[in-house]
Amino acid sequence: MKLSGQEFKAWDKKAITLLGMSGVGKTRLACMLRKHHWFHYSGDYRIGTRYLDEPILDNIKQKLMHIPLLKDLMRTDSLQLRNNITVDNLNPVSTFLGKLGNPEEGGLALPEFKHRQELHRQAEIATMKDVPEFIDKAHQVYGYEHFINDAGGSLCELDDAEVLKALSDNTLILYIKASKTDEQELIKRAESSPKPLYYRESFLDEQLAAYMSEKNFEYVALIDPDDFVRWVFPRLFYSRIPRYEAIADQYGYTISTEEVAAVQNENDFLELITNVLDR
Repeated sequence: MKLSGQEFKAWDKKAITLLGMSGVGKTRLACMLRKHHWFHYSGDYRIGTRYLDEPILDNIKQKLMHIPLLKDLMRTDSLQLRNNITVDNLNPVSTFLGKLGNPEEGGLALPEFKHRQELHRQAEIATMKDVPEFIDKAHQVYGYEHFINDAGGSLCELDDAEVLKALSDNTLILYIKASKTDEQELIKRAESSPKPLYYRESFLDEQLAAYMSEKNFEYVALIDPDDFVRWVFPRLFYSRIPRYEAIADQYGYTISTEEVAAVQNENDFLELITNVLDR
C-alpha cells in the first residue's frame, strides 16, 4: 500500500505490517501500540497457537513416551497437555523448530530438521494470509481502532506472491532496517545466545555444504548445533537484507532502527510514518 502523509493521517482505521529481522524493534513497537487502541497481531504467536500447536504437542508427547511412568499415563489419557504460548513466551515454537546437528547435544537429523522447517514455512504463509480476516476481527469483534502486524523475521524468505499481495492490499508495510551499529549488535546477540532459525532450503543446502567442508565433517550428526547457528547467522542476516529491501521498494517503505528507537509513544510513531511517507 502506497500513501501520502496526508492520506495516512486521514486513514481512520490504520493497518500496518512491521517487517525486519528479530531484534530490530518490531515487537517493542507493537506492544507499545497495544496500549493505544491497536490490535497486536503477532505472527509467531499465531503460528504457534493455530498452525503448529498439534505438531509441537506431538513432539512433546514423543519425548514423554520414552518415560515408562508417563508412557502408561499417556496411553490411558490420564494426562492433559497444552501449550502455554503467549506473545511474550514463544519458546514452544522455537523449541519445536530446533537446531541442526548432534542429537546428543539436542540437535536434529537433516530430514527431520527440514521437515520442521517446511511445517514452519507453511504455517507462516497461512498466518500472513489470515491478516485481512484479523483486521476485520480487530474492528468488529474486539473493537480496536487500529491494527499492527508484528511479522516474523523470516517473512522475506517465503517467496509467496499471494502473501505479499494480501499484506500490501490491506496494510502499510514498513521495513525496519538495522543501522551498521545495530547490525553488529544483532550478530553479537545471536552469537552469545544462538536460537533456532528458519532458512530457505536452497540457502540451507548451500551454507551447510560450506560449513561441512570448512569443518571437515562427513556427517551432520557431528555438528555442534549452537556452533552452526553462530556460524550461519551473519550469512543469513546479510542474505535477507536485499530481500527485505526488494519488498519495501515494491510494496512499502523503509525506516531505520535508530528512528524506531526514538519512538516513545503513539504520537511519535504516527509522526515518524507521516514523515517517511512524504520524504
